[in-house]
Amino acid sequence: MFIFANLLIAVANILDILLTVYMWVVIIAALISWVNPDPYNPIVRFLRAVTEPALKPIRRVIGFRTGIDFSPMVVILAILFVKYFLITSLIEFAYKLKRGDIL
Repeated sequence: MFIFANLLIAVANILDILLTVYMWVVIIAALISWVNPDPYNPIVRFLRAVTEPALKPIRRVIGFRTGIDFSPMVVILAILFVKYFLITSLIEFAYKLKRGDIL
């Protein structure tokens, strides 16, 4: 059972790293959007291509009533929720499984 527990721990750690990287990509994309970047720049195109699938549905729900785009903040909060709740729970479950508390 310890092999499955180690697999869960590895998957949880990889998901944690991927979520952290995506969170930083969202932050960088939000910061770049403040300076009116060149839309043909490959870095800007990459950032938009990666972040728009997550930001677009939130923008549709929230809208631009205040003139400020809060969708990056909502995505970052969702990422933090997943990291602190789901990833931590998965790691704790794997350690309990490894100790033999759960069978």
